Amino acid sequence: MREYEELYWSKGLLVAGVDEAGRGPLAGPLVACAVILQPFTEPFIDKDSKAMTPKEREEAYQRIRMKALAIGTAVVDSSLIDRIGILRANQLAFKRAIEDLKHAFHLVISDYLPVEGYECLPLVKGDKKSLSCACASVVAKVLRDRIMEYYHRLFPQYNFAKHKGYATKEHIKALNLYRESPIHRKSFSPVKQLQFFG
Repeated sequence: MREYEELYWSKGLLVAGVDEAGRGPLAGPLVACAVILQPFTEPFIDKDSKAMTPKEREEAYQRIRMKALAIGTAVVDSSLIDRIGILRANQLAFKRAIEDLKHAFHLVISDYLPVEGYECLPLVKGDKKSLSCACASVVAKVLRDRIMEYYHRLFPQYNFAKHKGYATKEHIKALNLYRESPIHRKSFSPVKQLQFFG
């Protein structure tokens, strides 16, 4: 899981891995994270964040915080996603997370999307192929889940604590009953359809 990093670590270069959580949900923000690991860090997670239980993710998150040289984060809220679209929002979140690192590095390994303004190696399924990306994925997912649990307290009728804003049957049913909340992505179907037929 660190073969891509080793290409650069062996030359004395530092790598920043970047990934996001929350591209697909109907509600809530997109959260991105960038992580710089000490060169030749032994893999200490063996699967991407989506395959972990919440408990495993929390444990991995604490380990990442202990081991990382630097962690940068960024949050793009639903209103900005509606304004600029999910692709541009994703690119912006990656860039902001990298800028938040406040630590020198030489190259970015990203999950799928290239990052403008940086030497970047975009990998399809980067969170499965790169340890740095996998760590970034875990941190982004943990932080986004915490945000959605906070929103659950504000808008309990949608049960965000359970589905985290994804389009489950329960969520769609709540949307039909209560209409959209201030954190729903109005440009996403079926939220958009609700407005059209509302």
